Amino acid sequence: MIFDESRYWESIADEWKKTRPDQLWRKHSDAINQSLLCRWLPEQPVPRLLKTDTFDEAVGEGLTRFLEARARTVIGMDLSLKNVQSACDGGTSVRGACADVRQLPFQTESFDVVVSNSTLDHFQTSGEITVSLRELHRVLRTGGQLILTLDNLANPAIVVRNHLPFKLLNRLGLVPYFVGATYGPWRLQHALRKVGFEVKDVTAVLHCPRILTVFCAKLLCARSKSLAQQQFLRWLQTFETMSRWPTRYITGHFIAVRAEKTDNG
Repeated sequence: MIFDESRYWESIADEWKKTRPDQLWRKHSDAINQSLLCRWLPEQPVPRLLKTDTFDEAVGEGLTRFLEARARTVIGMDLSLKNVQSACDGGTSVRGACADVRQLPFQTESFDVVVSNSTLDHFQTSGEITVSLRELHRVLRTGGQLILTLDNLANPAIVVRNHLPFKLLNRLGLVPYFVGATYGPWRLQHALRKVGFEVKDVTAVLHCPRILTVFCAKLLCARSKSLAQQQFLRWLQTFETMSRWPTRYITGHFIAVRAEKTDNG
């Protein structure tokens, strides 16, 4: 990015905490991520788990409570110290770390699981994604699991978005924050194998029409009661049946991958 990344994400989080523009949408996003982790995380708590950003937890509920039940120690890291402090406030046992996923401060083979929800798709270049994958591979123990989601470049809407100027999309309210380089399902799998991961599962998630859904969610937050909001969230969940369709990589907003560290790269 051409700006101070830490201050940028702090400013976005501060604004969201004041106005809560996408509160209902964030609940749906959290539910999708939690459902994915329910399927892919070990049922028995792992010793150490790393989550590669805390933006969701800083501005909403996020995954903190769920992850605490799946790991004896959870480390939540972020470029922004302020966002880490917000995410770890309120009685949570999650430990915070101000860190950059491209240069992690953790020792080799420190974690049993890494959860990375849409962290690596906010860099300007694909090279930064590769560097981050190497770092995540390094800090995982052999046999450890990486659960990763990225914006899905096989989705035509993502392709169009990434070819339009960010400032224009942001001014129109179509993109709330900086989005960057990303991969489609096949290139992502290739990149993971290249750094020493074995891909165990791959799918696409979040299949509802995002722009329309975010707009409707904002209206419901402003004008409707909680019952209508809950019905809306249940309706959105029905779109996730599309993850079983042959067209899932065209409709899914995110590529989701579960990969295992099989060697030292």
